[in-house]
Amino acid sequence: VLFRSAEAASAARVPLFIDAEESWIQGAIDAWTEDLMRRYNRQRPIIHTAVQMYRKDRMAYLAGLIEDSKSRGYHLGVKLVRGAYIDKENQRASRMGYESPMHASKTDTDAAFDAATTLCLDNLERVTLCVATHNVASVQHLMAELEKRGVARGDPRVTVSQLLGMLDRVTFALGANGYNSLKYMPYGPLREVLPYLMRRADENQSVTQETA
Repeated sequence: VLFRSAEAASAARVPLFIDAEESWIQGAIDAWTEDLMRRYNRQRPIIHTAVQMYRKDRMAYLAGLIEDSKSRGYHLGVKLVRGAYIDKENQRASRMGYESPMHASKTDTDAAFDAATTLCLDNLERVTLCVATHNVASVQHLMAELEKRGVARGDPRVTVSQLLGMLDRVTFALGANGYNSLKYMPYGPLREVLPYLMRRADENQSVTQETA
């Protein structure tokens, strides 16, 4: 299904975003996604990978992806997220006796997220970036970095994304001021969608104050 979807997206020239999951299965997802980007992102960024910045190893991983895209000659599509499985990750690491892959604090995660945004903007000749966050400070960081570099608000290589019904006041204000802002909407069986939404709300407690 994944490879058929990528082929269809490439034929239609429609971006395809591949989400991230728990660390113990993410390696396989990364390998598949990297292969698809090398195959289908030659002319334009079709396939986009999600990078979870609550993981301590993701800055190095992102830097490696950027270098790989340069050396192999493909466009890198990146969706930056913080992540939604921190309790599960920490509990599994404790139970199985290995070091948690998570940052030790939210402050460290926030710093990593903003640093990843900066790194991607430093490489816009190769990277197409989607900043998927409900954190207002990270949105402000992106705006400041775009202005500092003289990157147009509507540059097609940069978008900002929030869930439908969350942080609407920011999403719509960005769109009204010329930024590429979008809403994404999960769909599927109720028993699967509700846990997904609750995990996203738990990522940032301030989101609960912004939910429609």
